[in-house]
Amino acid sequence: MFFFGVLFSFVFVSRAQSLFEMNSGVITFESKALLENIIATSNQAKGIVNISQNTFAFSVEINSFKGFNSELQKEHFNENYLESDIYTKSTFSGKLIDKFDPSKATQTIRSKGQLEIHGIKQERIISVTLVKSGANYTLSADFNVLLADFGISVPRIVNQKIAEIIFVTIRGTIKPKQ
Repeated sequence: MFFFGVLFSFVFVSRAQSLFEMNSGVITFESKALLENIIATSNQAKGIVNISQNTFAFSVEINSFKGFNSELQKEHFNENYLESDIYTKSTFSGKLIDKFDPSKATQTIRSKGQLEIHGIKQERIISVTLVKSGANYTLSADFNVLLADFGISVPRIVNQKIAEIIFVTIRGTIKPKQ
């Protein structure tokens, strides 16, 4: 179980504006296991996008996730699985691989970058849907994270309570940087 965050990838607007930021994106992870479902959310995802350089970076503090089934479950998430005292953030950074079209009201753009969770980086391609609203863009992305890919092992005693594959959703608004 856990998140990720990380994160994610994304977005942009007019040619005149090249820097955009996200100050309070929402990241949710869901573990659907045989004996238990776990859902936790953070509304503290942060990010910056540089359109002129076609780059982005986003992060979320691991200990910002809330909504576990119990305080003990949250404690195990932070201490035993993601070790949030050592690996404080999950990040995603990279480049857009599809062309952004500021004239479109809705578009899907793929981004390629490094997803880092639990101190391990993995190259990923994540699709992001963007919906224009004035000068801002609402973004959404959904992807899966395999725990083993990030060195997160689940003890046999709880393997029917924690899924091997975690479903991650990201929602947020990218605004021109002031």
